[in-house]
Amino acid sequence: MNRKQFILKSIALPLMPRLIVAAPGDLIVSESKMWKARIPSSGEEVIRVGLGTYKNFDVGNSATDREGLKQILQSFVAAGGTLVDSSPMYGSSETVLGDISAGVGLNSGLFIATKVWTQGQASGEAQMKDSMQKLRRKKLELMQIHNLVDWKTHLKTLTKWKAEGVFKYIGITHYSTGAFSDLEAVIKSYKLDFLQIPYSIAQTEGEKRLIPFAFDQGVAVIANEPFDKGRVFTQVRGKPLPAWAQEIGITSWAEYFLKFILASKQIQFVIPATSKISHLMDNMRGGAGIIPTLDQRKRMQKELAS
Repeated sequence: MNRKQFILKSIALPLMPRLIVAAPGDLIVSESKMWKARIPSSGEEVIRVGLGTYKNFDVGNSATDREGLKQILQSFVAAGGTLVDSSPMYGSSETVLGDISAGVGLNSGLFIATKVWTQGQASGEAQMKDSMQKLRRKKLELMQIHNLVDWKTHLKTLTKWKAEGVFKYIGITHYSTGAFSDLEAVIKSYKLDFLQIPYSIAQTEGEKRLIPFAFDQGVAVIANEPFDKGRVFTQVRGKPLPAWAQEIGITSWAEYFLKFILASKQIQFVIPATSKISHLMDNMRGGAGIIPTLDQRKRMQKELAS
């Protein structure tokens, strides 16, 4: 058994019944057993569990750290993953991602998302060109305006470059729940493909208004900070998984928390970050197997709160 076969075998779960896809945004179960979602604005199908690069890929030129991340990226792709998210504010993460993915021949197959995070049109254009150079790309799948910094200026450039084929999709992000009303206003006024916000079993503010609104507008949602900056693991440390969760195939708390998120069809993608193979496997299992029902999803929240 080679490495790819081992990885695929280690995340394999009983194949779920296929869901009938009625419209963009509906959930899809692929033959590879990893869940997919359709990007509403295009209908393109993408594996729902992605990979974040915040902190973990900011390793500079460390050969040891880069070797570990190479294994992470190869294992992620072998398991079916394609969506990888970065930003120029993540230190050397863009460079490391570009170098590693190109070095192992995986770059062209990735769905790479990054961000613009600066003031002014000229500075924004320069930063995005620099990001693409670091990522070893002339075109990108997704460019996002990070934390709405100078968003009116950058949105003009993003819209123009999308029309020219430089970007396939464009979107906006914010780290703060206090900005959700601003994000909603932007989505209401401009045509966007993606929204990225923090969302977890412990941080569900977005589902009150913003996420349903984005869904209605045909905007795909990427959930970041799916483990609430690690705080949810602190809450359950030393505690066994609920028996009912184990009965539906959940094998770890990471899988439990990710399946809570992905049980909502209004949240298409999630981007947990990790530098450990074992954690990556848990994360990928979070996007395969049995989808919790809405009642089970509510039960997850109640059990965590108690």
